[in-house]
Amino acid sequence: MKTPGPQSAAASRTVSRVVPEPTALKALAHPVRLRMLGMLRIDGPATATQLAVRLGLNSGATSYHLRQLAQYGFIEEAPHTSKRDRWWRASHELTSVPASEAAGEALDLDIAFNQAALSLQVGQMQQALEEYAELPAEWRKATAADDIIISMTADQAEALTKRLRDIILEAMRAAPPLGEATSQNPDMAPFYVMLHAFPYPGRLPHREGEEEP
Repeated sequence: MKTPGPQSAAASRTVSRVVPEPTALKALAHPVRLRMLGMLRIDGPATATQLAVRLGLNSGATSYHLRQLAQYGFIEEAPHTSKRDRWWRASHELTSVPASEAAGEALDLDIAFNQAALSLQVGQMQQALEEYAELPAEWRKATAADDIIISMTADQAEALTKRLRDIILEAMRAAPPLGEATSQNPDMAPFYVMLHAFPYPGRLPHREGEEEP
């Protein structure tokens, strides 16, 4: 009988996630904080000074953003032997932000968060493109930049995006936690999957009560 390897042993693990309340989502809707949170998730605990160097910020600005993330539970202090520096770690592996079904401030927060996330994602995509030619062949084969347009009803579209998320989450549950992968398998690297799904711009009428410009 074949002995299960680290990958199969991790198949049933729980992926910790947070669903931010509106106030917390407002605090998170900042490209620098999103990037900072991503660094702590991918690379593990760090100090404000270390993050400042990696982000090209001064330590005062970095400390402020860390306090905001900590205030709303996105990060927490990490145990460390150093008594001089304060170390921080991510509290969860994943942030889930359900689409807002309400109008007003809730919708504005949803848009602000998605705008911050998009700003970060565009930067990551640009950097990935710049590094593409230098990637090993096997990682170039694993990379994709596809856009596919399908005629669907809203219900069909919602079902499709849910199915895609479920597939991605299944892969995440089967993988070691971020920050531990390379210690278990040197062939592993953080693999960035972005899911953008939306009605083709300009093809649907505005919501009731809104006028065309």
